[in-house]
Amino acid sequence: MSSSTQPKRTRKTPEARRAEIVAAAAAVALGEGLECITVRRIADELGVRPGLISHYFPVAEDLVAEAFGVAASAELDDLIPADPAGDQALALLDRFLSLISGDRYDGMSRLWINARHLSRYRPTLRDRVVHQEAQWRDRLTGLVEAGVAAGTFRTGSPDIAAMQILVVMDGLGVDVNTDRSTLPPEISAMPALTAERALELPAGTLAAGRPDDGTTG
Repeated sequence: MSSSTQPKRTRKTPEARRAEIVAAAAAVALGEGLECITVRRIADELGVRPGLISHYFPVAEDLVAEAFGVAASAELDDLIPADPAGDQALALLDRFLSLISGDRYDGMSRLWINARHLSRYRPTLRDRVVHQEAQWRDRLTGLVEAGVAAGTFRTGSPDIAAMQILVVMDGLGVDVNTDRSTLPPEISAMPALTAERALELPAGTLAAGRPDDGTTG
């Protein structure tokens, strides 16, 4: 008589289960929009009962806000390091501007537009959007400060310089849902050109700022 041993199921820790739920919600948000995050939808994605999702997120809006925050934080960590070395500041800024102007982060740009629109009506999401915006400002300001300390950048107000760059980026980001191929190169390169002016860099220092480089990331 033969016997078979069933593999022992490993119960996930609460931390691991919560992270799994948020990751699934973030993937839905990036692919389809924050409106598509529901308890049942995420339960279906993970193959679990809706009650399990509700156990970790009794209020669905908390999951929506957390999903946006996790996606936005992951993007930021990929684009700008938390503690940039001063001697790498120029290269890191150039990389950041080149990547953000290409199509690699279009999904995230759409999610930012989505989140800002919905945050008009959803206080929890609004608080998270405000928090993430502050994270972006702080991270880019830190990069500028590192460059100033190394003598690469020149500005008396790193925070203002960072905000100028981000405002231009946001302005161009509204076109993410349209055909941007018709934009003149000088317009596509505006974030880098703004950075050069704000940081007193010679024109053309940033590769992403040269109109003939394609700025495709």
